[in-house]
Amino acid sequence: MAAPSKRTQRHEPPAPPPRPAHPSPPAPPPGPRSGPLAFLAGRRGKWIVLAVWLLAVMALGPLAGKLGEVQDAGSNAFLPRSSESAAVNTELEKFRSEGELIPALVVYTGGESDERRAKAAADRRAFQEYAATGQRIAPPAQSRDGEAQMTVVPLSYDDDPFGALDEIREIAAANAPPGVEAHIGGPAGSLQDSVAVFDDIDGTLMAASALVVTLLLLLIYRSPVLWLVPLVAVAFAAVLTQVGTYLLARYGGLPVDPQSAGILMVLVFGIGTDYALLLIARYREELHRHEDRHEAMQLALHRCLPALLASVGTIAAGMCALALADINSSRSLGLVAAVGAACAFLALVTVLPALLVVAGRWVFWPLIPRCGAPVRGGRSGWARIADLVAARPRRSWLLSVGLTAVLALGAVGMSFGLNQSEQFQTEPESVVAQERVSAHYASGASDPAVVVARADAEGAVTSAVERVDGVDEVSGSRRTADGALVSLDVVLEDAPDSEAAKETVAELRTAVHAVDGADALVGGVTAETVDTQRAAARDLVVVIPVVLLVVLGVLIWLLRSLVAPVLLLACTVASNLAALGASYFLFVHVLGFAGIDWSIPLMGFVFLTALGIDYTIFLMTRVREEAALHGHERGVRNGLVSTGGVITSAGIVLAATFAVIGSMPLVTMAQLGVLAGVGVLLDTFLVRTVMVPALALDLGDRTWWPGRLSRPRRTAESASEPVSEYAPDGFPRHHPERV
Repeated sequence: MAAPSKRTQRHEPPAPPPRPAHPSPPAPPPGPRSGPLAFLAGRRGKWIVLAVWLLAVMALGPLAGKLGEVQDAGSNAFLPRSSESAAVNTELEKFRSEGELIPALVVYTGGESDERRAKAAADRRAFQEYAATGQRIAPPAQSRDGEAQMTVVPLSYDDDPFGALDEIREIAAANAPPGVEAHIGGPAGSLQDSVAVFDDIDGTLMAASALVVTLLLLLIYRSPVLWLVPLVAVAFAAVLTQVGTYLLARYGGLPVDPQSAGILMVLVFGIGTDYALLLIARYREELHRHEDRHEAMQLALHRCLPALLASVGTIAAGMCALALADINSSRSLGLVAAVGAACAFLALVTVLPALLVVAGRWVFWPLIPRCGAPVRGGRSGWARIADLVAARPRRSWLLSVGLTAVLALGAVGMSFGLNQSEQFQTEPESVVAQERVSAHYASGASDPAVVVARADAEGAVTSAVERVDGVDEVSGSRRTADGALVSLDVVLEDAPDSEAAKETVAELRTAVHAVDGADALVGGVTAETVDTQRAAARDLVVVIPVVLLVVLGVLIWLLRSLVAPVLLLACTVASNLAALGASYFLFVHVLGFAGIDWSIPLMGFVFLTALGIDYTIFLMTRVREEAALHGHERGVRNGLVSTGGVITSAGIVLAATFAVIGSMPLVTMAQLGVLAGVGVLLDTFLVRTVMVPALALDLGDRTWWPGRLSRPRRTAESASEPVSEYAPDGFPRHHPERV
């Protein structure tokens, strides 16, 4: 009999087997076996979902092309609802019974005086063919300095004034003497230039957004096939959005203007792609743990849905808060964006899962996720970032707050308001005409103020207007068909967009309001500017607190905490201020804008609060999930590592789609695009990466107060350990297939 070994004599336990280089994943938890999520990704359900979507698109698709029919590009589309200038425009509609006129100004400058006068006189006779029925064109008016001639052509608003303008341009440009230049402006020219900005804007923005998203998805997934799946899902969302917006505008009174319709497609592409990135990343994780792709998708939907619901709820509710705004364009943009977010969510949680499950694992080629397959790789870059933040959390959040404060200083002393010549990135002809008129005539001649009053008080109102300093002349008296109202054109001495003209309008209103029984109102370009500035200041005070309260409520519901939502909201406000300061610096010192439009601070704040906080929601929902398993500190660091790649990719995609808006010729749209893009990047790379995790680590379990996670407990893993390169499923966190 053999003698026992020394190991056996000492009763030592057998040596543990060597740890495999790549641990096997644990047994997967059971997934949902029934219910809506199981149906969406089920073996039969996926085909039903796709069939329903295809039938819906074929049946409703033609309505998507009709969105332009319900867009309001009228005179009040971009004005405050309650403003006096909007009331004037409404009253002016009553004058249309006799044929609404919209004047075009043709101003001649340069060259020899005799030749210029002869050219203006000859063109006047040719212009008569395009004047409204019954209207005669007055002889050209010579400027007081004798250096210009100006002809006013009364066009019919109802008889294709833009076509007539094109003919007038050809006549004015033909046979011009050497040095003589003719420029067309006035209300007709300004309207045509403004409308031209939005011509085909929907298609242009959609095509540009699709191209940007395609390129970024190719870079993110490094797959020749996978990028197409989210793009198809977003295309379904775009069709649904256009149809839904059209129907709500046609039958539900949803306000839609060309600006909001154009931005709508960019939002849908950006939001839809973000949701797709999050869902695909979670689906890929589950494919590593489940052989059945249907079960993997059901679990991915189950775990992503709370974050997606919170995201779309925050966006929709925040945007709907703009319904409280007085400026019509802000209301339109907010409500239309809420419709777009809801449609993007509906499409991405139904058609995208069905497409992915139908396609199978091969769609991820060449990085196909195999159940139980070993994965190679080194230490994750996001793990290193998490370790750096966790090593000194207080210093990390203090530095990030300091950086946002420095960026926010750029907003100090901002110059608000853009005059007519500053509204476009490239100067249109109507602006050039206005500059020539201001140089040689009374500056307000091209866009006079308009006074509407009771006809029986015309004399008293005219006298009151003529006594106001800054008024050059009163002309253009017109009556409604029933003789009840009269409108007066009031030419101001100063340019319509000047501060002096604004003061004159204020004095005009005081003077005419004092005429008993006149019910007089003052409108026009200058009055509209004054009213818009006042409404913008009012909307900031009213809308922003509502947006913050709505977002706070959603975060409290999602995180079951009071401290964490307040923390996240404070970080978002700091990020918004930093984005505004950094963007203003870009506006003035890089892009060469004269200032910032009055509407931008409000719309930018709402956009960034509703959209930017998405990434923090995605992060904190994962942190909460991890904290419940491994404790708070480990949960924060694991959450940052797990979501790092997908959130960064989503932020880059959304910022890039907003950059498309930044290329638009209208300065207001360009500024909104730049501000939103800068804000999203700050949220992605600073707030979500450093500020929020560092604050959560510094506060500890108190972050979740008064929820159950705020009560300390022992966990199986030590919170003091560095972030493991392995996720709870047993696979390295850094691997590309986890991104």
